[in-house]
Amino acid sequence: MKTSGRDQFMGLLGDAIRNASLEKLTLGKPSGGDPTLSNLFVRPVALKSGPRFSFVWRHTTRDVTKNFGADEALHLLESLIGSAFLDAHLFTAIQSAQLETGQGISRIRLKPRTAPPTAPFGNDRPKNRPIAQASPWLRALGVTDASGRPLAAMTDKFRQIERFAEILGHLLKEAPLEDGRVLRVFDMGCGKGYLTFAASALLGDRASVCGIEARASLVEFCSRTAAEHGFSNRLSFRVGSIAETDVGAADILIALHACDTATDDALAKGVEAGAALLVVAPCCQKEIRPQLVSPPVLSAALKHGIFEERHAEFVTDALRAQLLEWAGYRTRVIEFISTEHTAKNTMITAVKARPCGDEAIAAQIREFAAFYGVRHQTLAARLKFRLR
Repeated sequence: MKTSGRDQFMGLLGDAIRNASLEKLTLGKPSGGDPTLSNLFVRPVALKSGPRFSFVWRHTTRDVTKNFGADEALHLLESLIGSAFLDAHLFTAIQSAQLETGQGISRIRLKPRTAPPTAPFGNDRPKNRPIAQASPWLRALGVTDASGRPLAAMTDKFRQIERFAEILGHLLKEAPLEDGRVLRVFDMGCGKGYLTFAASALLGDRASVCGIEARASLVEFCSRTAAEHGFSNRLSFRVGSIAETDVGAADILIALHACDTATDDALAKGVEAGAALLVVAPCCQKEIRPQLVSPPVLSAALKHGIFEERHAEFVTDALRAQLLEWAGYRTRVIEFISTEHTAKNTMITAVKARPCGDEAIAAQIREFAAFYGVRHQTLAARLKFRLR
């Protein structure tokens, strides 16, 4: 009996997962009832708990990420391929395989690959990293040792830097950034400058990057480090608060782990500056919590402080994302990095896509705010958006 294309594909996929040769897997043409779902991306990751497979469900305005072991991943993919997703594209070190299913079709196409093979799992395997692990500035910032290995206490920080550079690299392809001129990038509340340096290293001479930080000692340290490691005039730091700093015109604005309403101040600065790309990771969302009027059915659950806190975080960031949509941005809320590395792992990305002021979105925002009893929110106030 002839083996179907799907069976052949699943055999290749099973081998790739079991022998750790899978580089990535992309599932497309979703056939379920969720119109916001576009793709599922699967790739191997090395976590502290061991090798896992990261599943990223890509929706219109959000990404959902989950990690699975090999057997669990294969079992889940067996149920998805050819049913929930009609197309699948598998990449290994030696070949790619594309599967097309639906309407009686089960067709596979194989193609040898000439790219250099990917090394197996392990901390010492070579990687195509967006940020070179041996970069001297990483050592100067106390992230890596003299051999270029992340220090034990800074492993999570290095993963954040690497993940940020990966996300920023993808967003640069989506954002309407003008070619042929130097981009203006601001990192608001940059702290010790880990991600400011990463942005400058990633963008090179294509951008002028400026870190804004209220603590003068950190600005002095970062400025000295930038000068000592050849960043020249394309990377600078200056003293200032997020709320009070005038950035002028900007192309990209970043604010990671700016506390409470400082995230709103940063987003407002970016919108006002006409930035084509906004990237923020909110922290300590406190403003809305005392305003919340939750549905009676949730009262028993929200008497627990941890649920109330998470509920307030959801409402805050959901409202921010909707306000950015109203301001003309295509917005996504994604997992920045696994909760193994930081509890503050939500990231909001916004790419300028259309004019501000969509009335349909405005109505949805007001309905959302009224449902939860939100009367005031800093980003709404800064954008002069009436919640009522």
